[in-house]
Amino acid sequence: MPPRRRYDQYCSAARALDLVGDRWTLLIVRELLAGPRRYTDLHADLPGVSTDVLASRLKDMERDGLAARRKLPPPGAAYVYELTPRGRDLLPVLHALGEWGSPELAELRPTDAVRAHWSALPLLAALDVGDGVAEVVTEDGEFHLYVGAEDGPVYGHGPAPVAADARLVMDAATCAEVCRGEVGIADAVRAGRVTVTGDGALAKALRE
Repeated sequence: MPPRRRYDQYCSAARALDLVGDRWTLLIVRELLAGPRRYTDLHADLPGVSTDVLASRLKDMERDGLAARRKLPPPGAAYVYELTPRGRDLLPVLHALGEWGSPELAELRPTDAVRAHWSALPLLAALDVGDGVAEVVTEDGEFHLYVGAEDGPVYGHGPAPVAADARLVMDAATCAEVCRGEVGIADAVRAGRVTVTGDGALAKALRE
């Protein structure tokens, strides 16, 4: 890989872009907000990235204190990458970037890859009615959200590893509209477009 270029400007925005402005870096952060991930899992959920570029970006993120690599204890014995607290601090940056870019989701292009968990961060921002664990199911797949979590993963793949406070079932079109900010999650529930089950405070708040 060629040497990494920097802006060499005494400006906080330029310094931030020195760290996360390279192509793929923020999308790697998006994936690691789900918690520790193996290299092969990251590569599978970042369609289009080459193995060389992914390895280089992860090495840069380790050097810059955004991510760390560690070995899982037996029987796993695999290496995983995870965000440091400094890396996790990029969550509001991704929320803001996603909100700004949401109008660009008006059209699903034929070449677009789709992963259900790519809706996790915008849905997390939309679920401002309380705290708890929410499972989300669409025809594209299932994932879970840690609403209000102050540290650790903010979402995960598949069913929640603990009892969910709320389970939300919706079609992909409704999910996309909520992610684009065209309809509020509470309004979608009232309209019957999102089915909410569960006895937790989060489920009850969504059904009010």
